[in-house]
Amino acid sequence: MTKLTTRLLACLPLALLLQGCAQKPLASLHYPLTPRVAPLPVTVAPVAPPDEVSPLLAYHQSLRRMTQGELLKELSGITLQQRTPKITLQTGMILMLTRGGGDLVRAQSIFDSVANASEPEAGGLKPLAQLLSSHCAEARRLADSVDRLTVQLRETQRKSDQLSDTLEALKAIERGLPVRPTSGASAGGR
Repeated sequence: MTKLTTRLLACLPLALLLQGCAQKPLASLHYPLTPRVAPLPVTVAPVAPPDEVSPLLAYHQSLRRMTQGELLKELSGITLQQRTPKITLQTGMILMLTRGGGDLVRAQSIFDSVANASEPEAGGLKPLAQLLSSHCAEARRLADSVDRLTVQLRETQRKSDQLSDTLEALKAIERGLPVRPTSGASAGGR
């Protein structure tokens, strides 16, 4: 072997090493360099809690279409079920519409109990319970106003009847009085 061949063989590993290093940058020239971007954080949208209010609002609408007899039947059926905040609200909704003696007061206290409940099942129902409780309070206030106005109307009607009776008595007295001739009427008539 010649000196040149030995030198070439000695340089061969070095040339292969350099060729390997040189290919990486050449290879990257074929593909544009893209800057490394940190992956975007994955945000998971919170799972919406199941809508507890919509079925109760639909239930209330169905109650409004019921007769008093149907409402009482519904009330007796719901009292047999296990007490949950939802069943408690449904009971109050029925009592709001039956309008029996004290039913509105009972409904309001039922709604207040759900609004102030500490159990986790009542959490999503508390705003509805507060709304229904305030509705009951307003309905009670209006009912009290109607009662006061009814009493005032009866008293006014009684006074009006008394005045009508007094007026009729005065008219009867006036009809019973003798007619007085007037001096102008008798002179003009001759």
